[in-house]
Amino acid sequence: MFEKIREDYKKSIKSFDTEENIDLCLFHPAGFAWACFFRNIGITPNIVTIASIFIGMAGGACFYPDNIYINLVGILLLIWAGMYDGADGMLARLTGQKTELGRFLDGIAGDLWFLAIYLAIIFRTNNSVGFFQDHKWVIWVLAISAAICHSVQAAIADRYRQMHLLFEKGDKGSELDSFEELKRNYMNLKWNQNFWKKIYLFLYSGYTKIQVKLSPSMENLITAIKEKYPCFILPLYLREDFRKLSFPFCKWENFMTFNWRAIFLCVLLLTGYPWIYLLVELSVFNIVLVFVVVYHEKVCRVMMRLLEYNPNPGQYGK
Repeated sequence: MFEKIREDYKKSIKSFDTEENIDLCLFHPAGFAWACFFRNIGITPNIVTIASIFIGMAGGACFYPDNIYINLVGILLLIWAGMYDGADGMLARLTGQKTELGRFLDGIAGDLWFLAIYLAIIFRTNNSVGFFQDHKWVIWVLAISAAICHSVQAAIADRYRQMHLLFEKGDKGSELDSFEELKRNYMNLKWNQNFWKKIYLFLYSGYTKIQVKLSPSMENLITAIKEKYPCFILPLYLREDFRKLSFPFCKWENFMTFNWRAIFLCVLLLTGYPWIYLLVELSVFNIVLVFVVVYHEKVCRVMMRLLEYNPNPGQYGK
């Protein structure tokens, strides 16, 4: 029995290379327990994701009152939502219920939590901090700027992590989507027949377009790989070289995801200065974003040269 549970847990993890330590210690074990529970009662991954959206937004709303007890409830709700956010992907991998809609919902879940959080920070700050009471527009500018940067940071972190998974596990182990394919699917649908799917593809293709624009060298590498290895059965030396170059920076991609944002936010919330989180988003996280993009674009250019050289075309990995 325990051996089966251990195997299911390993199966539910995308890759230990790309997982964040806090996830491995807290959210993944808890998420796995929830995933097993939902699997046993027949709940689908998309339902779990939708539940996480409502729980996370409720947690964000609890950050509005200047009341530490209500704020603590909000933090607990955000942790609960984080567990569900891990559980939905694990459930999808355990049951084979992976869908484009599920990936899209999973991608926007955190954005919706933080939409509620940003609004709570805006209204709380404008009602309690003297400077912002006199200049209400300032906090709106800070929050909107932080939200835009947050979205870009999360998109890029996800893109590079999926690229790492592509080299580590191949096409089936990665969820690296093609902007051109998404756009083509969007154009082929009619509004009067596929209204909701067209809306979804419009939003998701826009999300993917941001990723593509900010990582041109990576996109060139993906195109070259598709031309040379259509099934993504890459030579072992290419897979190992990319992993060696990419792995040390997985921790910085993970830094731009949910956990460290939540830590900064909760500390500043409990000390009574939630608006400073917006400044952290605009400074610390943007510095990490630039660092990660510059480094990974350099890695992709190195891999392009290796791909063109390809001294061992018959050396394939499993």
